[in-house]
Amino acid sequence: MSTTRAAERHRSPDQGRPVADPLRGLTAAEIDATREILAEAGLLAEQTRFVYVGLDEPAKPDVLAGAELPRIVRVLLLDRATGASADVRVSVTDRAIVSRTEIDGANGQVPILDVEFEAIYDLLGAEPDWHEALAKRGITHEQVALAPLSAGEYGFEAERGRRVIRVLAFMRHDEQDHCWAHPVDGLCAYVDMIEGRMFELVDHKVFEIPAESGNFDDPEVQGAPLDTLKPISITQPEGPSFTVEEDRVSWANWRFSLAFDAREGLVLRRIRYVDADQGGAERDIVYRASIAEMVVPYGDPSPARFWQNYFDTGEYVFGRYANSLQLGCDCLGEIHYFDATIADEFGHPRVIPNAICMHEEDFGTLWKHTDIYTGSNEVRRQRRLVISFFTTVGNYDYGFYWYLYLDGTIECEAKLTGVLFSSAYDPEAGDHASEVAPGLGAPYHQHLFSARLDMMVDGVANAVEEVDAVRVPMGDGNPYGNAFTKRTTRLRTEAEGARDADPVAGRAWHIVNTEKQNRLGRPVAYELLAQGSPTLLADPESVIAKRAGFTRKHLWVTRYDQDERYPAGDLVNQNPGGDGLPRYTEADRSIDGEDIVLWHTFGPTHFPRVEDWPVMPVDYAKFTLKPYGFFGRNPTLNVPSSEAMGMACHTDAAAGGCHCAAGECTCSGHAHGHGA
Repeated sequence: MSTTRAAERHRSPDQGRPVADPLRGLTAAEIDATREILAEAGLLAEQTRFVYVGLDEPAKPDVLAGAELPRIVRVLLLDRATGASADVRVSVTDRAIVSRTEIDGANGQVPILDVEFEAIYDLLGAEPDWHEALAKRGITHEQVALAPLSAGEYGFEAERGRRVIRVLAFMRHDEQDHCWAHPVDGLCAYVDMIEGRMFELVDHKVFEIPAESGNFDDPEVQGAPLDTLKPISITQPEGPSFTVEEDRVSWANWRFSLAFDAREGLVLRRIRYVDADQGGAERDIVYRASIAEMVVPYGDPSPARFWQNYFDTGEYVFGRYANSLQLGCDCLGEIHYFDATIADEFGHPRVIPNAICMHEEDFGTLWKHTDIYTGSNEVRRQRRLVISFFTTVGNYDYGFYWYLYLDGTIECEAKLTGVLFSSAYDPEAGDHASEVAPGLGAPYHQHLFSARLDMMVDGVANAVEEVDAVRVPMGDGNPYGNAFTKRTTRLRTEAEGARDADPVAGRAWHIVNTEKQNRLGRPVAYELLAQGSPTLLADPESVIAKRAGFTRKHLWVTRYDQDERYPAGDLVNQNPGGDGLPRYTEADRSIDGEDIVLWHTFGPTHFPRVEDWPVMPVDYAKFTLKPYGFFGRNPTLNVPSSEAMGMACHTDAAAGGCHCAAGECTCSGHAHGHGA
């Protein structure tokens, strides 16, 4: 990974990291070397395509031991001529093939290639039955845009051994027309990508094609501009507070590294906090954090759409669709950008400029008190470091934002926007979609993310305690009924570690170190706070419930295993189900005082609104990690006041006044303060 800044004066050279750093992102030179080694080994045919290229991360214990480790690259290959695929490990350190495993498709296939999406239009254009189905609807092949989509696995005999894509159609009036407004519903083509032909056509029902424009970028659709908004300018005259050395970041008391993976996107590594009360020790919190999977299960049971369930990470490798972010539009302020270097489908390096955006933001009050006895009047402002990227997968755009706060809090927030995946609205088909425009439906669906949190709270001897708020009945010890308490349950094994959130009980999960205590003699800990939105709503016996088993619980806790990287398993595309977390936890290993990984399922259930059309305002989903006894006291007592940083309040004399003392400014009238 190379780095860039908002302006050329900030540009950093791509110098790379020493080979001794085993976790740095793949460089262009390493991707080129990987392709050369595969070619020399005779593993590349004319139609071989690179589906995924990423770092095969070494085992955590070896990294923590400081061993000098080889650089191993994992490559998924597909021969488009024969359908043969393989999972290959390549050592760029030794220039050798480490392992090669043939993929027979019984437990899933490699993800879908862009070239396969691109081939669909001509493939269907050669199918007479497809033309006939469109003619029944009064349109031609030349008038439609096609949505080639992952097929899932339903045990259909006709699909056995095939590499399948299912295709829905949308009408376009011209090249600038947003096709999502005009679904050609009731029609679905099943295509064999190796044979290069349609082998089945579902022609369920002819619907009227919705006519209203969805061109949200058309000034006529937008209406008159809102002209009362004034510019907002965010300035940091002395520059940002963070420093960056290649992929390593220091900000306030935080230290971490970052990388970019084509499958997972942004990855944060070795998140640590410098504790002044412990002599400036860098205390580990999280070894590795990423969004390891996401699935979008749809609730429309119609014959043309029942199969709609997209694993954007495992089936589409969504990191490769990361946006190049723009200053003033995607990111605002004093920005540091990181480029991402990944491999294209021919195995050559491809750079996504400005794939990751990093900046700091004011976040209101950090702590404040006006004391009625002493007259002390103190306030400090919170700020946070923001590390983010956006990826566009078909109709939806997803932003993933990691926030680090001065007080030791870590948050991850997903931002969802883009365009709804539309259907014809059929009120007779049951209540499974919202009508968002005349005749235009938006099926009910969920967005379920899995955050993989490889924890390391002050070391690797960790455990999880489930903490619930508990009512205490009136009686002995509680004669007036005002008492309440908490119940703490240690999760001992992986079977016990599959848990649901309980917002009514205020449920939190404490990740404790079983060997270290704070100054009060209690375990140092971080707590995971979940929003508690619904888990998978599909029937437990459904295909999607089997394929996305991780979505059936808000929390899974597993013993660390180098090979357990993805919550739905390694090969998700056309996987029949049962892989991933349900399989990982079958051994029911101990998670008490062990090196553990938390997998957190979160995300919104979407019953679309009229206001979500024709482009959706951002929806949010998040979780929080907060210190709970990790520190011996409030770790932000030493944060300087605004006045000490030269940001005292000021005002227009005629409008009011400000009085500042001990770092606190009290203003009257129409006073203005920096960062208020």
